[in-house]
Amino acid sequence: MFEALSEKLEGAFKSLKGEGKLTEQNITEPLRTVRRALLEADVNLQVVKQFESHVKEKALGKEVLLHLSPTQQFMHVVYTELVDLMGEANVPLANSSRRPGFKPVVILMAGLQGTGKTTACAKLALYLKKEKKKALLTACDVYRPAAIDQLVTLGRQIQVPVYSEGTAADPVTIAEHALQQAREQGADYLIVDTAGRLQIDENLMGELARIRDTVQPDEVLLVVDAMTGQEAANLTRSFHERIGLTGAILTKMDGDTLGGAALSVRTISGQPIKFIGVGEKVEALQPFYPDRMASRILGSGDILTLVEKAQEEIDVNDARRMEEKILKAQFNLEDFVSQMRMIKRLGSLGGVMKMIPGMNKLTDDQIEHGELQLKRTEAMINSMTREERRNPSIINNPRKKRIAHGSGVTIQDVGKMLNDFEQMRTMMQQFGQMGMGGGFPGMGGGRPPRLPSSRPPSSGGGKAKKKKGKGFGR
Repeated sequence: MFEALSEKLEGAFKSLKGEGKLTEQNITEPLRTVRRALLEADVNLQVVKQFESHVKEKALGKEVLLHLSPTQQFMHVVYTELVDLMGEANVPLANSSRRPGFKPVVILMAGLQGTGKTTACAKLALYLKKEKKKALLTACDVYRPAAIDQLVTLGRQIQVPVYSEGTAADPVTIAEHALQQAREQGADYLIVDTAGRLQIDENLMGELARIRDTVQPDEVLLVVDAMTGQEAANLTRSFHERIGLTGAILTKMDGDTLGGAALSVRTISGQPIKFIGVGEKVEALQPFYPDRMASRILGSGDILTLVEKAQEEIDVNDARRMEEKILKAQFNLEDFVSQMRMIKRLGSLGGVMKMIPGMNKLTDDQIEHGELQLKRTEAMINSMTREERRNPSIINNPRKKRIAHGSGVTIQDVGKMLNDFEQMRTMMQQFGQMGMGGGFPGMGGGRPPRLPSSRPPSSGGGKAKKKKGKGFGR
């Protein structure tokens, strides 16, 4: 996501290289490039005009950090304005402490058909479950074929109960009964999946309003397909005017999205984006952090989210044992496969790589080639005996021939993989002795490094001094 926008913004920054300071004359062309980039990313026109005006005002105003180069100054202004545009900070879900003595917190999910609303309900329930909260899902979409069955299947998959009364019942009555059931079960959250339509109509809005009035939700979340671009702003405005939104969930953010929805929704509704969907799997839901998203847009990656995913997926004791093996040069091919599978649990290779600063330049072809190489490597290792995996030095030419035959590669491929592994093992041992944890997520005794807040990348103009401020570390 955002690849095209990131590339065009980088072009705007480069055009300022060699300038002594920012002036109204030399920022005219970069601003034009920024405006064009945002419009091509399908950002709402009203939002683009506001963004351009604020960037120009701040770039020429006293807020500019004078010790930075003009390029760095302009990048800093664009970064801070992107953060402001998307909401400044993560806004968590309402919780029961806001309504003392009353459970559950009611979340009403709204949206058009095809946005992934039912799946988003299950993703949100699983997210809450991981937070040690008890949720009850409610099937109020009685119109879409198999909608109830889909929610029941997803609920069974994540082991979260689903309340339904079939397709013949009234959605408002279902929601009312579900609220009673949630209270009886002592649920912390009630998630209400409502019906969508192919487009906004009076029946849809009227039914949503009746459900809202009946269950009095703490959260009304609009599920928006990020692929809808500028239309997402109009959709948000319509729903907010009729039922009153408290936030949004953007789905399909892992796809070939232009980014317009992420940059428009909050400004149009005045309500925050609370979560983003980053894949089809039910685990693929992340809290939305504007500063991290701004960093991704500017090509700085998102190390904080990567570390959080690693903490969630990686066992601390396993990480410590692996670190000891690296330090003692005992890391073998069995360990390597284990690490490869661990990285897979963090998400697709492309998704993981693009969270790492500087890796946004990787093309889809390069990522696809990398994924193919990892599969070939795993196939070669799986074709080895346990003894060979634990002691690769015993693999001679006859063994290489057998391994190559078993994995569908050449003897040369096997030899190259073994040489690459030896070089990597030596390098990992050196990193480990330097306290860098072997270079894999989760290494370093299972404790992630203390990281500064997300910040835009430095780009020319000399070395900037450290200074406290939004997006520039601690």
